[in-house]
Amino acid sequence: MTSRTRPRRAMKVPAGATTVRIPRQRGRRSRQPFVVVMPERRSFTREALSAVGTLLWHFRVQLAPTGFAVLAFVLAGLLHMLASWSGFLIGTAAVAAAVWLTVVQRSRPETGAVLAWRIGLGSLAFLAAGWMATATVLGPLTGPLETVWLLICIAAQAVWLIVRRTH
Repeated sequence: MTSRTRPRRAMKVPAGATTVRIPRQRGRRSRQPFVVVMPERRSFTREALSAVGTLLWHFRVQLAPTGFAVLAFVLAGLLHMLASWSGFLIGTAAVAAAVWLTVVQRSRPETGAVLAWRIGLGSLAFLAAGWMATATVLGPLTGPLETVWLLICIAAQAVWLIVRRTH
């Protein structure tokens, strides 16, 4: 059987590598052919996405409010397409934030910095739930809703970073 009709042996190659087969050289028939394994070059796009993914993973705790804001934006868009009536149900969360602020302030009255934090967090929760309800009914890209979303996202991120540094 000649070398041209002889079946080739399957060679194991690592994932992401390219093999180049160099045919047998003249001379001794018992020698195996040379196989050169070259790693595949990663593209610039893949390198950039890898770097961005690594940074996002490293700062995942610090970027939690931004992640939740993006999730809320996508969820509002999906709910708008599938069941826009659900925005009226989400609107109760906005009312619940305002009710929470009044109930907590009446049961445990505070002044100064504690009252300021309560008002700030209550109004941020009211705005976020109100935006979610409005974006679910009308669509997240309707009118100034995307700007309001961006401002709420920036405010939540700033509050999150301040609270995480001080405590």
